[in-house]
Amino acid sequence: MTTQLSRQELAKRIASDIPEGSYVNLGIGAPTLVANDLPEDQEIILHTENGMLGMGEAPETARVDPDLVNAGKQPVTALAGASYFHHADSFGMMRGGHLDVCVLGAFQVAENGDLANWSTGALGAIPAVGGAMDLAIGAKHLYVMMDLLTKQGESKLVTTCSYPLTGLGCVSRVYTDFAVFDVTPNGFAVRELFGDNTVGELSELLTLELADETHAARA
Repeated sequence: MTTQLSRQELAKRIASDIPEGSYVNLGIGAPTLVANDLPEDQEIILHTENGMLGMGEAPETARVDPDLVNAGKQPVTALAGASYFHHADSFGMMRGGHLDVCVLGAFQVAENGDLANWSTGALGAIPAVGGAMDLAIGAKHLYVMMDLLTKQGESKLVTTCSYPLTGLGCVSRVYTDFAVFDVTPNGFAVRELFGDNTVGELSELLTLELADETHAARA
């Protein structure tokens, strides 16, 4: 088996799945890379929870504005027509179901769509509590972007999350370096494979029963 996609390549793959006209939030960390690969000929409106609609890609060094940042304090650009508003209004958008897509990182995703992405529960670990809980239940579609395996080689796709939960049954799709997985009523289904990976090999590696929807995805 080969790990075929880098984070930049995976971000580009996710960007291709976001429908035109969508209002989208990109979570802190790797998901912010998606902003750099959105089609220029389509209108996709990026939201950041610290109070902005119409966020653009990361700026060149010479164009960095220290007052223009996303929720992760990374410099961003503003597209023509961008708007700024109070933090409370931003969370109202998130909680009110006004976002079409959210892309978040994760420590674990369970086969019923439960998400764990704010704490490993380890003694002394710093909990990353933020807007993820609001985004997870407020967005119409929640995509997760993550490595399939931990540094110890353990699967991040699990039967049941062992880490503290961010949201219940909220994940729609999981994009990993090995493959793309849909969350279905019957568990994980492989939507797209990367490199020479196979559904059988992934099922054995993860010790999970995986449905094969790769043919349906290509149809």
